[in-house]
Amino acid sequence: MQRKSHCAHTVAPPDDIIFGGSQAMRELRPLVEQIAKADVPVLIYGSTGAGKEVIAGFIHRHSLRRHAPHVKISCGAIPTPLIESELFGHEEGAFTGAYCRRRGMVESAHTGSLVLDNISDLDIGVQAKLLQLLQNGTFMRIGGEEELQIDVRAICITTRDPRDEVAEGKLRQDLYHRINTTGFRIPNLRERADDISSISDYLIKTFNELFGTKAAPLSPAVYRVFRRYHWPGNIRELENVIRRYVVLGKADTIAEEIARRALTFPPAQVRETADLSFKSRTEQLVREAEAQVILRVLHRNNWNRRKTAEMLNISYRALLYKIRNAGLRGYASSKGTARSDDALLNYTTSPEA
Repeated sequence: MQRKSHCAHTVAPPDDIIFGGSQAMRELRPLVEQIAKADVPVLIYGSTGAGKEVIAGFIHRHSLRRHAPHVKISCGAIPTPLIESELFGHEEGAFTGAYCRRRGMVESAHTGSLVLDNISDLDIGVQAKLLQLLQNGTFMRIGGEEELQIDVRAICITTRDPRDEVAEGKLRQDLYHRINTTGFRIPNLRERADDISSISDYLIKTFNELFGTKAAPLSPAVYRVFRRYHWPGNIRELENVIRRYVVLGKADTIAEEIARRALTFPPAQVRETADLSFKSRTEQLVREAEAQVILRVLHRNNWNRRKTAEMLNISYRALLYKIRNAGLRGYASSKGTARSDDALLNYTTSPEA
């Protein structure tokens, strides 16, 4: 089993990019900075791709252990029979195939930080051994007969609310209380939409340097489309979109793809609007279906709005009204349509106007 190196392959983003300027992250940053200085276990939770490992790296770099090892292990990526050996190591002859003594990641992280990603994927028995390590600073290699003393700070990560994982028996309650001394949640990207443009600009610059490309910054109109989207894959999904843009150099294609995704009703919002009346929900679904049709026909007509209105058999003013209400106005304007049309969009208040 090959170990994941604690040596980073990419440079960490600047702190201002990590936290951005959204209210959600402005409120979180002082807490994370304070936690970084406190030499205690940390629990970070949040959705997949929200940036938990990046925040874990920030905590290590701003801690008293910044010059010591920063070791990361994905608990769910290693088969259960091997995870204890990966973490704690083993003695020669401890099991079949153990031909020599091996140090585990815990020893590799001595005096530094040990990041445990998806900690609830650890076997309950291994969680008990980890709890002993955090309480006493001692552990035993598999097959060992003496306790070893170690000095390590644990930064634990989970994608779900840890209280739910305790209730389901996936996370030991005593371990949860031990690591939750300084626990916090990372907001989803849709909760910090104001940061999308700054993160994207940074990623474009980074990928340009990496791939030797010269992709231009995205336009405000494209970012308006991005902000409408709910980003279920969070920053990781945004990173993949920007990487594709930098490689292919087609901003229009990327924006149209995101615009189509944005018109799909987000599952998270379904829960939030569960109390809507049947009539309201039906009307909402009709509006979204209508917006999808308009977007498709606009694309087919190369964003010529007059041709689109003719094909849809509605008045030109009615089309402008529907574009504005569907949130397609900013993106449609970026296609080079007439200035007078954009002014008309500002003042069209009904299909009959």
